[in-house]
Amino acid sequence: MTTPTSHRAVRTPVQQAALLFGLVFLVVGVLGFIPGITTDYGSMEFASHDSGAELFGLFQVSILHNLVHLAYGLAGLALARTAAGAYSYLLVGGAVYLVLWVYGLVVGHDSDANFVPLNTADDWLHFVLGIAMIGLALALSRRGTRTDAR
Repeated sequence: MTTPTSHRAVRTPVQQAALLFGLVFLVVGVLGFIPGITTDYGSMEFASHDSGAELFGLFQVSILHNLVHLAYGLAGLALARTAAGAYSYLLVGGAVYLVLWVYGLVVGHDSDANFVPLNTADDWLHFVLGIAMIGLALALSRRGTRTDAR
């Protein structure tokens, strides 16, 4: 008698981190379209600093902003299928978030160039996300490539 074996692939730590970030971005993208969770939902614009909608009453969002979160989430899920893809997602995605952080600091929040839109809470969340994603990419990829010298 044989026992069934599982063909489920074991995910590396960097893949698990990318998968987690992908899922979080996906959920945040969906939540951005739910009135109540997104305050002032009726004032949401497609892409403008005039969008008065705020996710959790804190992070300024627009339709474009929510769509970007959904795309980031889907990318995370897709790239988490391989360790190399997960590493790239975290590293490049983190770098993009650091660029967004600088962009948010440099561009005035009432400027037409703030089309995403971004507010101060978004700016600092982007900084934390950028550092966390890059840090996890570097720390977990090293841990996943170590070999035991037994």
